[in-house]
Amino acid sequence: MLTATLATTLARTALANVVTEYPYKLDQLLAGTEDLATPRALHPVFWGSYDWHSSVHMHWTLVRLLRRFPDHDLAGATRAHLQARFTPEAIAGELATLRRPHRQTFERPYGWGWLLKLAAELEFIAQEQGDTSAWRDAVRPLAGEFADRFLAYLPRADYPSRGGAHGNTAFALLLALAWCDAVQHRALRQAIAERANRWFGRDRRYPAAYEPSGDDFLSAGLVEAALMLRVVDGCSFADWWALFIPVDDALAAWLAPVPVSDPADAKIVHLHGVNLSRAWCWSLLYPELQPELRDPVERSIAAHLAASVPAATGGDYVGTHWLASFALLALDDAR
Repeated sequence: MLTATLATTLARTALANVVTEYPYKLDQLLAGTEDLATPRALHPVFWGSYDWHSSVHMHWTLVRLLRRFPDHDLAGATRAHLQARFTPEAIAGELATLRRPHRQTFERPYGWGWLLKLAAELEFIAQEQGDTSAWRDAVRPLAGEFADRFLAYLPRADYPSRGGAHGNTAFALLLALAWCDAVQHRALRQAIAERANRWFGRDRRYPAAYEPSGDDFLSAGLVEAALMLRVVDGCSFADWWALFIPVDDALAAWLAPVPVSDPADAKIVHLHGVNLSRAWCWSLLYPELQPELRDPVERSIAAHLAASVPAATGGDYVGTHWLASFALLALDDAR
């Protein structure tokens, strides 16, 4: 359960991360020496928190916490930070970098989805807290850019990426749907629904025992199911789920938390994300589950949260620079 105390703890972690400039992992193809620049020069908004996409979703974390608990202990610091970052000038700088040569696939699809998830949260908070509307307005052009990129990309994407890391298509589209619904962008929502049904509509008996791979941070199968809950076409979700759900032995793999042998390792720590993404997806799916599955899933959600929420705010920076966002999804996004 997300409380004001936990919101403050998560906000403290996020605020520290978004002003940590180094180490930083650039996603960049150099066309020449003129492209060499610092993260702050390339990304005037999202230059902290280890890499661009993590900075984006740590900013989502800050906005979400502020919307849920407008008076949490770090609300003032959060507002000051967002006021300084979400400016038209800084967003113009992000767009300038994005539109340079060799950037057509920059952060596709993970960063695209998270940027739209952030933009959706800014739409929601502006409806509730009118003094935040300038942040929403500043980010809208960047959201429009990524929506256009999705619309150009999806008709060409004959196959989804089914892995459990950044390339996962279902996760990005699930995040993007939040923005589609927030701004009533019917064209993108329709494109997402069409592709999702083409890719996943005939999946059967998902092999859950194959999850996770060694550096996954998503449960690819559960993310797929959460996406199909939103877009399934031609039948009810219950009909699709009845054919998709793993058999008993494989299903058990989704119900038990994954151990994380070395959370100081930048890849192995990803497995905390698997636990948190499972808790998030099970929470989204819970209202549609068969009655006999609800008690085991409730216990599973609690076990996954207990295993990995502490890692969101404690431990090495290779984990804490991103895990707070996944903890917040798991604790609060389904509500």
